[in-house]
Amino acid sequence: MSEQDTNTQPAFSIQRIYLKDLSVELPNAPKILLEQGNPQVDIQLNIHAENVVEGLYEVAVSATVTTKVNDKVLFLVEAKQAGLFEIRNIPDDQLQPIIAIACPQIVYPYLRATVADTINRTGFPPVHLTEVNFQAMYQAQLDQAAAGNA
Repeated sequence: MSEQDTNTQPAFSIQRIYLKDLSVELPNAPKILLEQGNPQVDIQLNIHAENVVEGLYEVAVSATVTTKVNDKVLFLVEAKQAGLFEIRNIPDDQLQPIIAIACPQIVYPYLRATVADTINRTGFPPVHLTEVNFQAMYQAQLDQAAAGNA
């Protein structure tokens, strides 16, 4: 295979997975630790992708976990896990699904572990983020965009 052939072959590889941002707050400690009640947990997930340089993309998945007892914040954890991916010579119609589905599926398990470990270090039982169907999320975004254009 010539060098030219390898330069036009589709390529997908993980360059690095890393923790990009992490924040934990217990704004009402220590008084909130004395309150009784069932905690309410709210989890927000986001995906962000950026073309860093030609053929190199950063895909980040972030989670915000807010746990309250009696409408007072018990703890708040914000974490952003990212991956740097080399993606070359992929047809345009296949590039977006790779960035929106395949890359987040690779990064997400690391985010789940980071969030659970961070919450565990606060002295509370860890919150385990549920599995996410990134393909369904991507399809919902496409459907929403199509509905918006209609």
